[in-house]
Amino acid sequence: MDIPNEKIIVHTRRWIEHLVIGQNLCPFAKVPFGKGTIRFQVVASTNEDELAQALLGAMAYLYEQPPSEVETTLLIHPNCLTDFEAYLDFLAVADYLLVEAGLEGILQIASFHPDYQFEDTDPDDPANYSNRSPYPMLHLLREESVTQAVALHPDAEGIPARNIARLRELGGEVLQTLIEEIKK
Repeated sequence: MDIPNEKIIVHTRRWIEHLVIGQNLCPFAKVPFGKGTIRFQVVASTNEDELAQALLGAMAYLYEQPPSEVETTLLIHPNCLTDFEAYLDFLAVADYLLVEAGLEGILQIASFHPDYQFEDTDPDDPANYSNRSPYPMLHLLREESVTQAVALHPDAEGIPARNIARLRELGGEVLQTLIEEIKK
């Protein structure tokens, strides 16, 4: 993919603004997005080993920074793991690296992919858009921040069901068009 890193970041920011925050899929995203404490890192490589090294570096960087400076990191890899099954396989590697880095329980990894599909769902189920993104990416989050955000939310357990209902109400065509518009 020959899209400049700056453009990939613009697309990812639009995705957060218009889908993640705009459709209130993650009520916790608005604050770090507004404060500018989300780190956007693009890994242009097609090589999984290089992605793994970048992931280790991103984990170390996030751990070392105060949350007031960098609350969370999106490691965007548009040229690597574009096949969803290969991406899923890599998530086990990512979790292993998190443990090996001694950061299990400190950081966690959320997954997003353009072809994301939850187990036991149809590929065309609009509910899959809760984890569909313009590019494959790994989202590094601080466990402490997630715990605090969930504790303060009046119905954190209800978020997934509400998202499924909202996304199905919007429909796959509308959501796919939104992703395509984001990438213009």
